[in-house]
Formats: sequence, structure tokens, C-alpha cells
Amino acid sequence: MKIRNPWVIRWVGFVGSWLIRLYIGTLAYRYRPVGPDMNPLRRGFRGRFIYAFWHENILLPCYHYARRDIRVLISEHADGEMIAQVCRHLGFGTVRGSATRGGTKALLKMLRASRRCHLAVVPDGPRGPRRHVELGLVYLAARTGLPLVLMGIGYDKPWRLRTWDRFALPKPWSRAVLVTLPPLEVPADATREQLDMYRLSIEKALNDVSDYAERLACA
Repeated sequence: MKIRNPWVIRWVGFVGSWLIRLYIGTLAYRYRPVGPDMNPLRRGFRGRFIYAFWHENILLPCYHYARRDIRVLISEHADGEMIAQVCRHLGFGTVRGSATRGGTKALLKMLRASRRCHLAVVPDGPRGPRRHVELGLVYLAARTGLPLVLMGIGYDKPWRLRTWDRFALPKPWSRAVLVTLPPLEVPADATREQLDMYRLSIEKALNDVSDYAERLACA
């Protein structure tokens, strides 16, 4: 059953944000950068970046990196408003739209936000295919000029939902690891063919760093 009442959606978003805080707050969390420390919460951290991670692992960054100067791209599909409410209660700024619904409007908003904020994108959301990067992420990096930071997230033997993304539910008080790769820039003058080559390499790198984070979490 779809929830349409705006007051109910706001209430569910508020409750959901606190459940995430209580639940993910139990995890034994480790950050392991490959290369420079790309934690935007670090004192003295400079620059603006696009952070990208898989949809199945969204809970961890929602808890650890919620702040107003990070704009999260959220689809305009039926469940998007509830997700947006959760993100707002956690402390994120949001931009609504996707490659299929509200795409042009979302791109313009993300371009404006990129002048003063970090951006966060889930490249295989909201409906997959699982662990597949769409060209929109690469195009956004080229248009904004912001380097991409790929984030691999791993949990120690999490529960997996029977959803398209095999959504990960970490076990309370288990280990969680987040790994970032060095920033990757996409040239503003890249051709369509070059953008697609970047897309393929980014997809492979994001899968590789996710697998690496999972191995670290289970070690």
C-alpha cells in the first residue's frame, strides 16, 4: 500500500531517521581510505566532491555523513518523498529527480548546488539494475567539474532483503567498513564515447572497492 498523506509521510520520515540513528549507531565502524582522507567531516577538509555508492548500502553514509552542505539526489518515484523526508530529518539537503523522472530539472539543481555543496549520488538507484552505473553520474561529474569519490561499503555477514538490490541490513553491533578511492575527474570536453568509457571504468572500480570493503568487514 502506497502512503500518500503528507502528514503521515513526514511522521514516517521523522521516525525512520531516528531508527537509523539508533540502529546504525550500534555498528563498530571503520573508515579506510585508499589514498587521501576523503571524509568531508574532517577538520580542515577542503574542496567539493561527488560521492557515489551503491543503493544497497545507503544506511551507513546516511548515518555517518548527514550534513546540510551535502545534497542527495532522490528520485521522484512514488516512494521518493518518504526517502527525502528521512534524509532531511537526518540532516541532508535534497534534490529531487532522476534520469527518467525530473532528470533535466534535477541536473540544473545539482549544477547550482555544486557551486557550494558536495553531492551524493546512488548510481544504481532507485530501481536498478543492481550495481550498474548510469551515464548520468559521469555526465554530472563532467558538467560540474567536481571530482568523483567512489565509496565501497561492507558489513560483516549482513542480512539481505529479497529486493532488486539485495538491500543490506547489517546485524546490530557487527563490523562496518567504508573505503574511499582517490578522487577521479571527468573532463568537461569528453565525448559521448569517452563518457561511456569512464562509465565502464567507474562501474568496475565501484564494484571492486565494494568487494574490498566487504572483505575487510568480514576479516
